[in-house]
Amino acid sequence: MTTTSRTPISTPHAPAAVGPYSQAIVAGGFVHCAGQVALVPETGKMLDGDVAAQTERVFQNLKAVLAEAGTSLERAVKVQVWLKSMDDFATVNGVYAKHFEGMTPPARACVEVARLPLDALVEIDCLALVD
Repeated sequence: MTTTSRTPISTPHAPAAVGPYSQAIVAGGFVHCAGQVALVPETGKMLDGDVAAQTERVFQNLKAVLAEAGTSLERAVKVQVWLKSMDDFATVNGVYAKHFEGMTPPARACVEVARLPLDALVEIDCLALVD
């Protein structure tokens, strides 16, 4: 059995982990990003805004983590979206589409959950190719 190295990714341009986990781990040619909510990295506080504003902040956080790993949304292969309310699907989908405009979008799952960390309205994680 071969072991694969695991390299933690950490950047001050995305929120620090609020629990015992890494912002991302690079292993096996992929970066596995932890779920991001709308925490503002500079303050460590949740963005005070609607689901569109929170989704935009989530993408800023994800992009920062991906950049620190040496990759980008363009190399994403799988994204998972968790919503507090499926009533927000169209709004989140609109922000999501903007961030993948002009590129082949990754595979995706989107589910409604009872509650998200810090009472966020949306959480998104990502798996992307990395060199």
